[in-house]
Amino acid sequence: MDVPLRFVVGLGNPGGRFQGTRHNVGFEVIDSLASRREMSIDRELCGALVGEREGLVLVKPMTYMNRSGFPVRCLLEREGGDPDNVMIVYDDVNLPLGRLRIRSGGSPGGHRGMESIVQNLRSPSVPRLRLGVGAPEGSAELVDHVLSSFDETEAEEARGMVSRAADAVELWLDQGIEAAMNKFNGPANDA
Repeated sequence: MDVPLRFVVGLGNPGGRFQGTRHNVGFEVIDSLASRREMSIDRELCGALVGEREGLVLVKPMTYMNRSGFPVRCLLEREGGDPDNVMIVYDDVNLPLGRLRIRSGGSPGGHRGMESIVQNLRSPSVPRLRLGVGAPEGSAELVDHVLSSFDETEAEEARGMVSRAADAVELWLDQGIEAAMNKFNGPANDA
């Protein structure tokens, strides 16, 4: 029996200007997984940078956050993938910095990249891993906040969160969504 392809899609924005920003933690998780598995994410396909090895496809959409759904749909259609075998990894301002939250589906929660994916796949039943990047303080604008880098007091916590998120994806790949949710959704796993 053939093992289905598994897709891990990190959301972010392409280009050096966005590197290291809160909105690009999804890309950082993909880079961490690629490093762990000695994979290159350099093949251009369906508007994304893609790496594939041993049934795992790592994906970084290059269409900007709000249009992330098209590359995901294109890749699934091209490769015969199923939304249940996709893990979307992205930032969430509604979670405190360092907190991880894994779900098997649900609403996009106002995240434009996730909205695009749900719309393009025509299903809210897409596994996702949200990384807490904290809410803007005071009257700061949301866009400015997510497009800003972590400050010195947050950087170590953010790096730890990215590493734990890669661990959570590895557990999802090995043991499934329930095991990943049980291990990484509790307050004991906060940074």
